[in-house]
Amino acid sequence: MAVRPIRLFGDPILRAPTAPIDEIDEGVRALVRDLVDTVEPPGRAGVAAPQIGVGLRAFSYNIDGDIGYVLNPRIVELRGEPEPVGEGCLSVPGLWHDAIRYPYARVEGIDLDGDPVVLEGEGLMAQALQHETDHLDGKLYLDRLAPETRRVAMREVRESAWF
Repeated sequence: MAVRPIRLFGDPILRAPTAPIDEIDEGVRALVRDLVDTVEPPGRAGVAAPQIGVGLRAFSYNIDGDIGYVLNPRIVELRGEPEPVGEGCLSVPGLWHDAIRYPYARVEGIDLDGDPVVLEGEGLMAQALQHETDHLDGKLYLDRLAPETRRVAMREVRESAWF
């Protein structure tokens, strides 16, 4: 369908928890097409529905060229010791800071046919699953920064040209 514009930090939809998808209709199918199209450009690991202005529980991912989506995802397992990992966000452009993430994550949800979907992995996949699920819960990666790093990041946001 279309690569949709990304909503930026300060947009209230990014702080609102999303609604579950109760019915898979043409609107949800169009949303998935847009999420997949929007995550395809290089440098994008994931796009959550709120980032394109939709308050529904869905996200797309693009990890090492493997592109997909999940509806109604929920994290069912996190493993390992949380550690700082370099991270950025399309909704907070130009910033890169260490966010605290688990090294392994497992997410369960459904696809457009209502069939179960399981996404899991380590490294970038684990990070993306946590990052995108956070978006669906109204959280940004800035919330996962150590306090001093968060102060620096917020100053960078205030001083950015896009804010």
